[in-house]
Amino acid sequence: MAKKENTASVLAFEKKLVTSDGHMYGTTWQNRLSEVKPLALNEKSVRGTISNRLKKAIKDDPAKLNAEVEKANLQRVDACALTPEQDTLNLKFTIKVLGGITEPAACNNDLFKQSYRNAARTYIEVHKFTELARRYAINIANARFLWRNRVGAEQIEVQVSAKNNQVEKSWTFDAAQYNTKHFDHQDEKINELATLIAQALSSDNDFLMLDINCYAQVGRAQEVYPSEELVLDKGNDKNKKSKILYQVQGIAAMHSQKLGNALRTIDTWYPEFTDPEASAGPIAVEPYGAVTNRGKAYRTPAEKQDFYTFFDAWARGEKLAEAAQEHYVMATLVRGGVFGESDK
Repeated sequence: MAKKENTASVLAFEKKLVTSDGHMYGTTWQNRLSEVKPLALNEKSVRGTISNRLKKAIKDDPAKLNAEVEKANLQRVDACALTPEQDTLNLKFTIKVLGGITEPAACNNDLFKQSYRNAARTYIEVHKFTELARRYAINIANARFLWRNRVGAEQIEVQVSAKNNQVEKSWTFDAAQYNTKHFDHQDEKINELATLIAQALSSDNDFLMLDINCYAQVGRAQEVYPSEELVLDKGNDKNKKSKILYQVQGIAAMHSQKLGNALRTIDTWYPEFTDPEASAGPIAVEPYGAVTNRGKAYRTPAEKQDFYTFFDAWARGEKLAEAAQEHYVMATLVRGGVFGESDK
């Protein structure tokens, strides 16, 4: 087959929202601004009960069922909790917002690079990253990045400091004031933070450093939830832990990938999103709208709603039907990735 002229078989974009790992500390709500202590992991040895679905032969025979119940389900697991004196989780991490979206990190086709560059510059001139930046700002303010730690918290305070060569500002957000189901919030603090994020994303080579300091009053001595490590060695050694939590130099922590996923959970442009309360809500920006814990892709090539369908046309100069489709494409490029296309 003939080689396509305007095709980049090597095409990659660096992520423009670079998130650090999140480190976890414990404190009290009253003394949260003056006294925090690192949280360490604790190992537990527990005896669980049989709770998985049983084969029909065992399920229908009480004697066999009793024999299964008597078997010890011994487990060694990691856990993390506040001390009896503490009632507040403190999570600290940073986000670096980078410019330079108009230039791919790698591209082996000059014709494609030029057409993409023109499309990206037009997006910046028209939209100025305002919509994406506002959604990123709201996800910081609503503390979506706490994940399970957000559930049942009595109070959540998010302190944000923004700094670069020209700016040094700070804000304090009450996370309860910002719904995680939609992005209809408008207030002065959100707009100020979003403006700075948008300016950095729109720039050629500027940056913005965001320092996030979050306090969640979850309850005295309550368990908190660092990231769980993926156990690749699934041997049958009884002494191996069945759950391993993430730590950095002895401090309980959350993966930068998990924090980044929360930050880019801004996609409400997929076809199934209609009512914010009834639908799946915002999903993380992904090329196929993949949500692994639901086992579903919300943007399929068959429906022509995936990233590649939009990007291949838009980057070659075609105008997309809706601004929302352009927002989605640019949000995926901010996410970064390898997007090369076969030239055959």
